[in-house]
Amino acid sequence: MSLTYEESKVVKVSPKAVNDIKVMVGGQGGDGTLTVISLLARCFKEIGLYTYDSRNVLSRIRGGHADGVLRASTREILSVGDDLDVLVAFDEEAVAVARNLLVNDAVVIYDSSRGPLRKELLPAGVSLYEAKMGEIAGTELKKTLLKNTISFAILCRVLGVKDEIAQKVVRMRYQRKGGEVLEGNLKALEIGFRLADELGVATHYALPVSEPLDRIQIIGDEAIAFGFIVGGGRFYAGYPITPASEILEYLQANLPKFGGVAIQAEDEISAINMALGASLAGVRAMVATSGPGQDLMTEGVGQAAEAELPLVIVEVQRAGPSTGMPTKHEQSDVNHVVFGGHGDFPRIVIAPADATDCFYMTIDALNLAEKYQLPVFILIDQALAQNTQTVPEFDLTKVKIDRGKLLTQEQLNALPVYKRYEFTEDGVSARTIPGMPNGFFQVTGNEHNEWGFVTTDPVNRTKIMRKRMIKLEVAKADLPRGRVYGDQSARVGFISFGSNVGAVLEAMEQLKSRGITTKFLLLRTIYPLITEEVSDFLESVDVAFVVECNLTGQLRGLIRREVGYADKLIGINKFDGTSFRPREITEQVVSRLNALSR
Repeated sequence: MSLTYEESKVVKVSPKAVNDIKVMVGGQGGDGTLTVISLLARCFKEIGLYTYDSRNVLSRIRGGHADGVLRASTREILSVGDDLDVLVAFDEEAVAVARNLLVNDAVVIYDSSRGPLRKELLPAGVSLYEAKMGEIAGTELKKTLLKNTISFAILCRVLGVKDEIAQKVVRMRYQRKGGEVLEGNLKALEIGFRLADELGVATHYALPVSEPLDRIQIIGDEAIAFGFIVGGGRFYAGYPITPASEILEYLQANLPKFGGVAIQAEDEISAINMALGASLAGVRAMVATSGPGQDLMTEGVGQAAEAELPLVIVEVQRAGPSTGMPTKHEQSDVNHVVFGGHGDFPRIVIAPADATDCFYMTIDALNLAEKYQLPVFILIDQALAQNTQTVPEFDLTKVKIDRGKLLTQEQLNALPVYKRYEFTEDGVSARTIPGMPNGFFQVTGNEHNEWGFVTTDPVNRTKIMRKRMIKLEVAKADLPRGRVYGDQSARVGFISFGSNVGAVLEAMEQLKSRGITTKFLLLRTIYPLITEEVSDFLESVDVAFVVECNLTGQLRGLIRREVGYADKLIGINKFDGTSFRPREITEQVVSRLNALSR
């Protein structure tokens, strides 16, 4: 076995007691960085810690820098924080990416298979452990990729995770594959422990240990897919697209078990039209996509509104325009889902903030779509879709299914006459399933009368347009309300949505430590904007920072348009393909407040 950096053998440290730890694993695509993150997250769950992770990968299978960041804490967390305590680096590029985030006493575990790390890349005070992990894996295990499990073993020693917990987690992950896969990873783990002993790896951190958390680790995409099944969804059509593909994958694997159908269509146009057909037939239907796919689905959204067909569309935002950066984070499709499509028609846009929201609000979306017979968008972002977080188990007793005015045959028979698009006070007409006796109607994307027959009559046009749009006013009572956090007497406010919630909440703590008290309105309905909750919040503050990951301030523009208060709204925007870190928000607020006070 070839080892380097012999000085590491004499490292003497006392484990530092911490309640919060942040780890990055970085290398090239295909190095298994995210596997290490996944294994470690499970270890943290076993010792009773909450976790949150993020991924940074390129849109290709192998090659190019890739990393994952995992944070563990004794409290619930929804961001990766500001810095890094530990780095596992499979190449120098990973060190270069992480070096400015390393804390003063950070630990770096480096794969020196291609040569020792240039020490000038590391800040002073960092503890370094180097070993030729890839070379050792190739020589002893005949599989270089197993360097990731070797590094995981060393990482566990640094973090003070017991060997038996690491072994348990490896068995849990690879038990189903069994055979050579399980045996190879267990051998790699033992090699890693042996290597840690020979390197003299110290336990640098003392993490609190308790019973395993009775919680689940899940990504937003999977929470949405599960919510769709529990909420009675039985037809899904989609086309693979990052970062929405996990919804398709989950439903293809699980929806058929519940009598449902999940189809990979030839493109997004086909997917949304299949879903419209299923909806017409009385089945709860959903599609999911990202920006480029939503471009193609836009006409189908208009068709759903015109024909008053219930439909749920999950729009998982990524960095655009065009192909953009498929694997990178952004929140630049607000205008797209709120205003996209020709003509005037109603739609609802709701925005979950965490995986728990993703589950319950998917059920809300299904209910809203059927109750008001219109398209409902679930607007999330790459970070919420693909980052794993620890949440309570979902309470299925809270689930309520509301199918709206879907008639039974008995109810239909009691009507003197059935008009599918009958004018009503709330804009919602009774709905039947094709084939029901006495329930005939015509469905079309053309303008139509109460029976569904095509017409261009000006009087009918005016009346039926208003019929459709009045639904938004009626629906406001059922829309997800925002949440307000912080000091209710504060005169400095935040407004944001989606995965920004964690970074904003931590920025509020940082600002409080500097003597600045704040409060925060987390919006969960984007459109129609619940103007009362926004205006009440803005009335109570002198300034409101609107935090969003896009260049043009799309949410801020929507608030300005729908509510006003332009003089109070200040944008904090990020659009480099990464999520906000709390410190970035804190520094911008301090800078802007200082400028305002001059």
